[in-house]
Amino acid sequence: MKAFVAGATGETGRRIVRELVSRQIPVRAMVRDLATARTILPAEAELVVGDVLNLDSINTAIGDSTVILCATGAKPSLDPTGPYQVDFEGTKNLVNAAKAHNIEQFVFVSSLCVSKFFHPLNLFWLILWWKQQAEQYLKNSGLNYTIVRPGGLKNDDNPNPVIMSGADTLFDGSIPRQKVAQVCVESLANPKARNKVLEVVSAPTAVAKSWEELFASV
Repeated sequence: MKAFVAGATGETGRRIVRELVSRQIPVRAMVRDLATARTILPAEAELVVGDVLNLDSINTAIGDSTVILCATGAKPSLDPTGPYQVDFEGTKNLVNAAKAHNIEQFVFVSSLCVSKFFHPLNLFWLILWWKQQAEQYLKNSGLNYTIVRPGGLKNDDNPNPVIMSGADTLFDGSIPRQKVAQVCVESLANPKARNKVLEVVSAPTAVAKSWEELFASV
C-alpha cells in the first residue's frame, strides 16, 4: 500500500499523514508550497507539488500510490466560488485521477449535516452542499470509497471513545481531528469500511469499541 494525501498541510490532513507514517505506510503528500510543508509534515513523508484544481498536476503527483485520502476544504474567505472550486471541482479532479490510476480505495473527509441544506454552515457559500455533491460524484465513480463525516473538529485530542453511525443519523457532536485521522487510516485496512458513509463523533459517555466492531456496525 502507498497512500496519497490531498490537503496534506491542513489541520486534519497533517494528522492523517502523521498517522500513516506512524504505521510505516509510505506516503506521498500533495502540497502547494514545499517550504511550508517541510515545517509541518514529518520527514518520512514524500512531498509532491500539486493543486486539486489542476488535473495534470494531480496525475503527476499521484505517482505509484494505491490509495487516496482527501482532506481538502475551502478556507473561509470572501470568494463565493471557494467551496465550489475546492470542495466540488477539486474533489472531482481527484476522483477522475484516481480512476485513471486504478486507485484501490478513496477515503474522503466530508462533514456531518451535508444533507441539511439550511444548516448555518451553508451560509459560507454552500460549503456543505458542495461537499454533498462531491460525495455523490465519488459514490457514482465506481471506485471503492469510504466517506468520513466528522462532527465539529477539535484540534486537541481526548480519550473519549468514537461513536460511528451511518449516513444522516448524527447531527451534532464533536470529535478530535486525531481521531478522524485514525478513522481514515483504519478504513484502509478494513474491508467492512468500504463503500460506506461513516458519521463520527466522540463522547465521554460512549462505549469503547474496536475498529472492527465500529465499521461492522454501519
